[in-house]
Amino acid sequence: MSTIDPTTPLSSYDSAAKQNALIAYVLMGIGLFTGIFWFVGFIWALIKKSDAENSIFADHYSNIISVFIWGLVFSVIGFITAFFIVGWFILIGVFIWSIFKLVKGVANLTSNKAYNG
Repeated sequence: MSTIDPTTPLSSYDSAAKQNALIAYVLMGIGLFTGIFWFVGFIWALIKKSDAENSIFADHYSNIISVFIWGLVFSVIGFITAFFIVGWFILIGVFIWSIFKLVKGVANLTSNKAYNG
């Protein structure tokens, strides 16, 4: 698993990558309840992803982007099928899955670990 020794201080490059990923995670977490911040967190991750290349935290940006894209796709499917009962289950599933992926990302990020280690 890609990890930085907690006793070793982060370089300014890694520190900035970590901070920007944390901002995106927080925005997307807030966005689970407000909607608009879900998009803001996604856009933030898209913009800052290139700044984190070759950093241990680079795959956190890929996680954030994939959570947004898959969450959006399945939310649209859930809303379309909400007239039928199955849509509500899809929406609940997307919500729980998104929370899991975001919490796992924040947990790994604050432990100075890559998302996929």
